[in-house]
Amino acid sequence: MKNGIHILSTKKLGAGQRELLANAGLKLEEADFISVTLLPVRIDRVKECLIFTSSNAVRSVLRHHNSNSLKDRPCFCVGSKTGALLEQNGFRVLVQKDYAAGLAAEITSSFADRSFTFFCGNLRRNNLPDAMSAANISFNEFTVYHTRLTPAGTDADVQGILFFSPSGIQSYLEKNTIGKKVCFCIGTTTAKALETITNHIVVAQEPTTESVIASAVAYFNHKNG
Repeated sequence: MKNGIHILSTKKLGAGQRELLANAGLKLEEADFISVTLLPVRIDRVKECLIFTSSNAVRSVLRHHNSNSLKDRPCFCVGSKTGALLEQNGFRVLVQKDYAAGLAAEITSSFADRSFTFFCGNLRRNNLPDAMSAANISFNEFTVYHTRLTPAGTDADVQGILFFSPSGIQSYLEKNTIGKKVCFCIGTTTAKALETITNHIVVAQEPTTESVIASAVAYFNHKNG
C-alpha cells in the first residue's frame, strides 16, 4: 500500500486495533467524539426477559451489587460483543442479532407472549420500543448509561473516517466536514446518518470495530493496487 494514507477514528482504539491499521500501512489519527457515563441501575421492576442493544448497558448492569439475581432471565441482545460480554459474565443469551431491527422482528414474531426489560442509553433509537408497543408486548425500559457528544475540530488531513454510531457522526459534524473523505461505518444504522451528506460510504461486513478497520484496509488496498 502506498504511504501517506491517513485514517481518523472517531473513538480511541485498543492497541490490537491500532496494530491492524499500522500493519496495513495506514496512519491513524484518533479522538473520542462521544463520551459514555454509566448510570445507577434499578432492578426491582425487571421483567422475565432482558434486552441489551449495547455493551455499555451490560457494563452498567454488571455494576449493580445484585446483578447475579438477573442471570436466570434469558437475554436478547444486539451485537456479538454485547452477547460475548453477557455470556462471559454468566448470563444466557437466547437471541442475538446484528441490528435492533432484526431483534425487534424476532421478538414480535416469536416471543410476543413474553415480557421484557430493555436496558438502554439516553440516545436509544425508537425502532425496538415502537415495534414492541405495536405488537402489544409487555415491556419497560431503564436508561442505564448516558452518551454525551464531545465534538472536536480536527485539521488532520485524512482520506478516511471510521464511524461507530450516529451520535459519533453528529458530534464530528458539529466542527468538521466530510468533503471527499471515505466514511467507513460499523453498520447500516450509522451509514444511514450519512446518506444525505456523502455517497462515499463503506459499511463493514460485521458490526464490530475490527470489521470497520478491515473494510478500510481492504478499500485502500484495492484503490492503491
